[in-house]
Amino acid sequence: MSVTVADIMSTRVVTIDMDDRLTIVKEIFDSAPFHHLLVVENDKLQGVLSERDYLRTLSPHIGAINETERDVETLQRRAHQVMTRNPITTSPECSLHAASRLLLLHNIGSLPVLAQGQIVGIVTWKDLLRAYSQ
Repeated sequence: MSVTVADIMSTRVVTIDMDDRLTIVKEIFDSAPFHHLLVVENDKLQGVLSERDYLRTLSPHIGAINETERDVETLQRRAHQVMTRNPITTSPECSLHAASRLLLLHNIGSLPVLAQGQIVGIVTWKDLLRAYSQ
């Protein structure tokens, strides 16, 4: 029996709404040990917001002595303005090899896992690397 995405995916998935502000995203990333948020609207996946996307959007002066009001305003942007739309997804039955190829082909760090259109988990490059190393 071969190992599938369902065997290694994280089922603890954090979702945010399309109109959530980056202040909420900041709170989540500051307090949680993961790097990808799934963006939903009416319980349907609309995009992925990675920590890298979030950091790329923020002013580098946030929290610094020379922080300005304009820097702080970058935290008022909405998730839908920063997220990656139409994310590449996978199914729980997908092989680890196929999931790895998707990540490499699309140069992405995670795959939302959907079953019958519903979010059931997420698998990241670290999950795959961990599985291959065991």
